[in-house]
Amino acid sequence: MTRILHRSIGPTLPHAASAQGVYITDTSGRRYLDASGGAAVTSVGHAHPEVLAAMRAQIDNLCYAHTSFFTTDAAEALAEKLVNLAPEGLNYVYLVSGGSEAVEAALKMARQYFVEIGAPQRRHIIARRQSYHGNTIGALATGGNAMRRKQFQPILPETHHVSPCYAYREKGADESPEAYAIRLADELEAKILELGPEEVMAFVAEPVVGATLGAVASVADYFKRVRAICDKYGVLLILDEVMCGMGRTGTVFACEQDDVIPDIVTIAKGLGGGYQPIGAVMLSGKIYDSFANGSGLFQHGHTYIGHPVAAATANKVVEIIARPETLANVNAMGARLQNGLEAALGASPYVGDIRGRGLFRGIELVADRDTKAPFDPSRKIHAKIKRHAMARGLISYPMGGTIDGIHGDHILLAPPYIIEADDVDLIIERIADAINAAIAE
Repeated sequence: MTRILHRSIGPTLPHAASAQGVYITDTSGRRYLDASGGAAVTSVGHAHPEVLAAMRAQIDNLCYAHTSFFTTDAAEALAEKLVNLAPEGLNYVYLVSGGSEAVEAALKMARQYFVEIGAPQRRHIIARRQSYHGNTIGALATGGNAMRRKQFQPILPETHHVSPCYAYREKGADESPEAYAIRLADELEAKILELGPEEVMAFVAEPVVGATLGAVASVADYFKRVRAICDKYGVLLILDEVMCGMGRTGTVFACEQDDVIPDIVTIAKGLGGGYQPIGAVMLSGKIYDSFANGSGLFQHGHTYIGHPVAAATANKVVEIIARPETLANVNAMGARLQNGLEAALGASPYVGDIRGRGLFRGIELVADRDTKAPFDPSRKIHAKIKRHAMARGLISYPMGGTIDGIHGDHILLAPPYIIEADDVDLIIERIADAINAAIAE
């Protein structure tokens, strides 16, 4: 009998006992290849000796000091490292304990910025349909996933949503990537004008959409156009890299590949690599200066922000991620995973799209490849794939509601950055078998 309120009530979960590299072992001795890094969390692998040593050293020295009384060397070192790696202009760091917390802090940061500079009328948040920005109230309201929002809608703050950059389903057959990017940018501009240019606070987007769409990257110069529109109307650009950042797509920051610099970026998941709960918000100098020259504070905070053990851990994780050989492996193994999935599943009548960047790959399932019609949601194809994959010793991240929160199924694959070729090939073999078995039911 369990006393835990699990995410799903009823199913008996295996008990994880140990982990090493890209494998987790349960109490029965069964090994599972961690093909999704949990939820794209495990970046440098399980039980990395350098990370464990950094944790032990910090625990022996200092476990906790409240940030209203002290700063710590661990937190300062992590912030310095992140700023040195970030796109130019992201000069300050606010440490938190996870992704949803980072998004909440970013939204409050954006709001306070406009209050500090004398524009308190700026209040509207625009994000994209089928986005996911976290499960706390503000983050959930910002996200555009209809299924996740539905039962909580009455208590969510008002937010606004425009179309995602989802070329597989929403780019016209005769529309070029460039024309599609222009159309989406025009839609964002129209929404800003509809709400009132002087009243829009921020546009929030994932550079590569993770959980709700399955590793969907933008096309052409989409984000450059978004950046220009935000600048035109004085709107802050917040990029959510909680899932896609910290090396996951082959560069330390995902937005590097779109050649765009946000005003605020949120990071988590791979930042701590699963070793400690941690997240961060990185902000531009103009936002920091508005606080420093105004009220002199950021009116926000949580008990465990800047936790020294978490910061020391993340500092080592980020050091490992930023090594050229780590990112080179992300790109090489990501290409191998993409090519292998295309070879194994590219001709399947039930696979519509295989996509992504680096070690962040998505497979979208369809009932009819020609029409792109999804499976009937009642079949719960995504849940069956998860079950069949686990039975084959593979941890994957399937989700339903890809298209509109109800219809559509996809699988997200996001293995640790240290993965080697043989295990990439094993992922391909096992996920293909799981898909075929699920569809055959």
